Formats: sequence, C-alpha cells, structure tokens
Amino acid sequence: MVMSIIGAVRTGWYMLYILDTSGFKQSVCDQSFYSGPVSKFWAYAFVLSKAPELGDTVFIVLRKQRLIFLHWYHHITVLLYSWYSYKDRVAGGGWFMTMNYLAHALMYSYYAARAAGVRVPRSLAMLITTTQIAQMVMGLVVSGLVFFWMQDGRCFSYLDNILWASLMYLSYLFLFLSFFYQTYIKGGSSSSSSKKTIKAD
Repeated sequence: MVMSIIGAVRTGWYMLYILDTSGFKQSVCDQSFYSGPVSKFWAYAFVLSKAPELGDTVFIVLRKQRLIFLHWYHHITVLLYSWYSYKDRVAGGGWFMTMNYLAHALMYSYYAARAAGVRVPRSLAMLITTTQIAQMVMGLVVSGLVFFWMQDGRCFSYLDNILWASLMYLSYLFLFLSFFYQTYIKGGSSSSSSKKTIKAD
C-alpha cells in the first residue's frame, strides 16, 4: 500500500511536469521516464512489484476463498507485459505505470482500511472499480496514440508491443465492465461487493 501511494505521487509528479513543460504528446512518447533520476527507480520498482503481487492469488487459494478469473488473469498478464515492455523502454510506459500506481494506491488503502475493521462505504468500492475501468480506457487511448505518433519517428515502440497492449487493455476493459455490472448493478450484498472489488486488481 505504502509503495503504491509513494509511487503514485512520484510518478504522477513527473508526468505532470512533462505535461506542463512539453505537452500531452511528449508525455505519451516520453522515454526519459525510464532514465530520470527519480522516475527510473519507480519504473524499476513497478516492474519488480508485479511478481510479489501474485502473492495475492496464493493467499486467496490458501484461504480457500473464491478466486475469480479477472484476478489471476490480470496479475499474470500485467507481469508478463510489464517485463516485456520494460526491456525495450517503449513509449506510453509513463502513463501505464502512473495509472496503475494510482489505482493500486486507492485499492490497497481501501483493503487496509477494511482489514483494520473500518466500515468503508460501498460507494468507495464502486469508485475504485470505476477508476480501474477509466485506467483501461486510457490505456487503449495511449496505445492508439503511440501507434499513430510512432509513424513520425518520435514515439518509439514496436507494432507487436502496441498490439499486445491493446489486446490486454481491451480484455481488461471488458472484464472490469462485466465485473462492475455483476457486482454493483445486477446484485450482491454491500459486504460481498466490497470484498470482491479488492480482489479484482
């Protein structure tokens, strides 16, 4: 939780700096995120963190709790894609990492509050899932922009990387929308809905 919060602040601050000084296009195409004096640490930490995050899945199995497809599919594919992309330092990484840090900061803070016995409103669980959905939409937008701007040679990436990123984010969007519908619209108690939200990412 603490790492996600600090990571969200540090990467978010860097992304705001790029947006303010160089504009939106540069924030998408920027590769200095991987080598900046502060951002490079948080980029590396992000990639490494995807391995221990799989521990969530192990604990769920050991506790004999229900393991939904979205949970393990998301963790495994994010790990594989993050490691795959980091080695090439492709464009769009700054947005992908910052958005994920932010979503995890909210999610794990919520989880910690529940574990401490704090009664958190159902609306906050819905907000977290909505944030995750927005992350997937933005992931698709950034992937599309990298593809278009790659043509002028200033947005470094590979076609296969963009394809995998787009398929990954599209599948996440479908699964998170389905999760939102099944959990908050179709039915389910407040308590069970809150618990399932935390296990979805």
